[in-house]
Amino acid sequence: MTQSLWLATTDSISLPTLSTSIKCDVCIIGGGLSGLYTAYTLANAGVDVVLLEANSHVSHGTTGHSTGKLTAQHGIIYSKLMEKLPLSDVQLYYQLNQQAIDKALHLLPPTAVRKVDSVLYSQTDLGNSDLLDEWSAYNGLKIDGKLTTDIELPFTIKKALLMPHQAQINPVEVANILAKKAQAAGAKLYTSTRVQKLLLNQDEVQTQNDVSVQYKRLILCTHYPIEAIKGLQLLKLSNSRSYIVASKITDTLRAQYLSVDFPSRSVRTTTINDENYLLIAGANHIAGQLTDTMPFYVALQKDLKEQFDQHPPLYEWSAQDVETPDMLPYVGNISKSVPNVFMATGYRKWGISNSFVAGDLLCSLITGKKVDAGAEALYSPSHTKFGASFMQMLKVGGFVSKELVTGYIKHKKAPKCTHLGCKTKWNKADKTWDCPCHGSRFNAKGEVIEGPAVYPLKLEES
Repeated sequence: MTQSLWLATTDSISLPTLSTSIKCDVCIIGGGLSGLYTAYTLANAGVDVVLLEANSHVSHGTTGHSTGKLTAQHGIIYSKLMEKLPLSDVQLYYQLNQQAIDKALHLLPPTAVRKVDSVLYSQTDLGNSDLLDEWSAYNGLKIDGKLTTDIELPFTIKKALLMPHQAQINPVEVANILAKKAQAAGAKLYTSTRVQKLLLNQDEVQTQNDVSVQYKRLILCTHYPIEAIKGLQLLKLSNSRSYIVASKITDTLRAQYLSVDFPSRSVRTTTINDENYLLIAGANHIAGQLTDTMPFYVALQKDLKEQFDQHPPLYEWSAQDVETPDMLPYVGNISKSVPNVFMATGYRKWGISNSFVAGDLLCSLITGKKVDAGAEALYSPSHTKFGASFMQMLKVGGFVSKELVTGYIKHKKAPKCTHLGCKTKWNKADKTWDCPCHGSRFNAKGEVIEGPAVYPLKLEES
């Protein structure tokens, strides 16, 4: 059975289920880092906040399945962004994410955040070329960095690009801390409270428990927003799945690493309850596309043994991430047609730093505090230009249309996803029903694990 290291070794705080209908200034859907930090910032500003999480505990979704890297080094990104955006926008993206690290270091206890350097490394000629382009971007953007060949990993590399003053966290521990801080500031947090209907014309959400929340403003921090169709984000977003293994190790690494080659590998260590662990992550494919995902785990197990001389992993799990057409997250008002509805998603595997960016930005937008106009525009859900959006819509929309048709031909016995009716596929390794259209996932009993679906599968009709 697959299980996240963080969720297996760190207890999540217990929170109540919403049992009576209530009213609030701001309702936040989603109890990951984005939702929790946003709840904290708003409550701290005197806003009446209610947060609803579908799972039994906060952080049990994307947050609890992440690698926990708190960094502004988001892979090969700055050289790619410089091809699409003005230099000032790319600098702003770096600055906002670097400030997020400083914010976390100031807000969280020292024991919850470990200061490390982040390092990109190459082992092939193609990867080395990309790495040198990124180094050139660092220089052009005046990003603090260092090109080197001296790293601690036990294998040969061509080059490494170091970004100092970064950090790493146990995401479940940090989620617990933020939840307690949000509660102390006055926010009301509820788990096992799945939202099933958004009545936007009535400023109301309804849960599976037949309980409603009346709000003045609504924030969707749900990984894949259940109301994304309003701004066509439904077709602008794509879901990707990656895999992680963890094994006990004697010593911890001084830095955290990411390969720029294909297939990519992410490497970091952590200490939990006086035990050291090595985490290796990698592989990437469209969520729900494959039924046999065991080969991805096997490949990581092989790396663990051959490159680090470690025993078979104690923990194995997968993570699902949402991507936008231009690599930039969507944070802000979802659409001009619904000015009181906001969203935060599309972090492209870099949701730890971007969650702090999102929380501060959303708080400023909602409370009327001065907002950096550049940041608001950079992260706005409407920022994607037509060309990139159109190509992504063709890519994702075309794949969705194909799956809607072929799913019924090839998988007649598979249950239909309760989101838009695509046929799900049984994931043999993770023991889940996965939707290839928009990334919804269900456990073996048909219960929703990840949205945008909000209703369970009808397995008896499969």
